[in-house]
Amino acid sequence: MIAAGLTDIGKRRKDNQDNYYINVIHSDEQALCVVCDGMGGAKSGNVASDMTLTIFVSEVKKRILPKMSMSYMRAITNEAIKTANTYTYGKSLEDDLFAGMGSTIVSACVDKDDVCVMNVGDSRAYLINSQSITQISSDHSVAQEMLRRGELTPEEAKHHPSRNYITRAVGTERTINPQFYEVRPQKGDVLLLCTDGLSNMVDDSDLQAEVTSGRPLAECAQRLITLANERGGPDNITVTLLMF
Repeated sequence: MIAAGLTDIGKRRKDNQDNYYINVIHSDEQALCVVCDGMGGAKSGNVASDMTLTIFVSEVKKRILPKMSMSYMRAITNEAIKTANTYTYGKSLEDDLFAGMGSTIVSACVDKDDVCVMNVGDSRAYLINSQSITQISSDHSVAQEMLRRGELTPEEAKHHPSRNYITRAVGTERTINPQFYEVRPQKGDVLLLCTDGLSNMVDDSDLQAEVTSGRPLAECAQRLITLANERGGPDNITVTLLMF
């Protein structure tokens, strides 16, 4: 496995509330990739994103074992996000400065051919190869709920004003309801995790074209960031890429 990641403040924000983490353990053919997008005031969004990422990664790393099953990866990911939510929510109650803060998260825990993807919010996971691009995760947003109810078409949902109004986040409620997905990639597939600063600005066909261009992953990540910025860059932009 080969991995790369990059984050950028974008063109209009004063600070970067995104965070990401990548760790590939080649000896055990395991990996952990995480992307978070904070929300709240200038300071509290950073706090929420940093706390969510740091605590989640720490809790998962405590429990990683050789030869993990899909069910085990789901269990340790679930426990980790619950712990991250507890601490982040507790922090939000300490001071008015942090009231209402929260963070999205999308993660991938990998053991050889098995990948357990988890998300809360609208940061996304895609599986990409030369034949197709598939969004693995489901956005937890008002627009996505309207799409599920048949009130919007997929194309309308992409551009609806409520697409960025998320319905779930880490740290905003006492309890949390993450969503899990089982993925079994093939050799050469690329798993892309990103914040909405990328997915809102770069459509699926362009994501696929850049990732399958044959360029090194680090260069692909930079080109995707550049594309989002060229198209306005209204938000922070973060992407991680993991090639199998």
